[in-house]
Amino acid sequence: MLVHPQFDPVAVSLGPVQVHWYGLTYLVAFGLFYWLTSRRAALPWYAAQGWSRRDVEDLLFFGVVGVVVGGRLGYVLFYKPLHYMANPLEVFAVWKGGMAFHGGLIGVLLAMAWFAHRRQRPWLQVTDLIAPSIPVGLASGRMGNFINGELWGRAADPSLPWAMVFPQSGSALPRHPSQLYQFALEGLLLFVLLWWYARRERPLGRVSGVFLLGYGVFRFIAEAFREPDAFLGLLALDLSMGQWLCLPMIAGGLALIAWSGRRPSDRPAATR
Repeated sequence: MLVHPQFDPVAVSLGPVQVHWYGLTYLVAFGLFYWLTSRRAALPWYAAQGWSRRDVEDLLFFGVVGVVVGGRLGYVLFYKPLHYMANPLEVFAVWKGGMAFHGGLIGVLLAMAWFAHRRQRPWLQVTDLIAPSIPVGLASGRMGNFINGELWGRAADPSLPWAMVFPQSGSALPRHPSQLYQFALEGLLLFVLLWWYARRERPLGRVSGVFLLGYGVFRFIAEAFREPDAFLGLLALDLSMGQWLCLPMIAGGLALIAWSGRRPSDRPAATR
């Protein structure tokens, strides 16, 4: 049975300034997003539509704002609304932790809608461009969760070779390292599938739909091994809040895939 290594959350100390591993994982996520999206913007069908590296830089800025603001508000509204209604100033206490991916996703979608409006581009064209670059950022964030020893998994059979004790949980129970499951599923595997699928031009909205469907399914699976938040527990049908929030993503992804490509103008030209 393994024991979590108890990493020091501080990667570098420079006098009074401390750089945390979790902050570094965000920097890695944003750097990978910029590099991968720049490569996608250079693809012939995007280059022909006038996409440039400057556009990608602006997308990164809007995306960072969407992730931070949306992730925080998502946590406040989805997970602890009553607490923050009673303590509204704590909404701004981001140093205490509390970010939600689903809120961050909504924040990014709204930020991309604003970018699309400003640049007079189809919103789904923007989301199709960035969708394959997102999973590596998610993988980076999950590695940060593992380093911090947070968001640990549910109790596991001690005979499971990779079952791990997380002292931060306050117990000596062997648990699933669910952060690594999410790293592998919604991070690496989703990236490989999306990057492969998006290597060719697809109907408008199709890549975005595949992202929503893939993330929703992989996160739903991983949540079955992740310890639910203590202040929420399992909700109706013994599903966690994360699983319930995945269901609209799965439905939306299926609907977008079904809708995409129905109009002739949305279909890519035949490859010769």
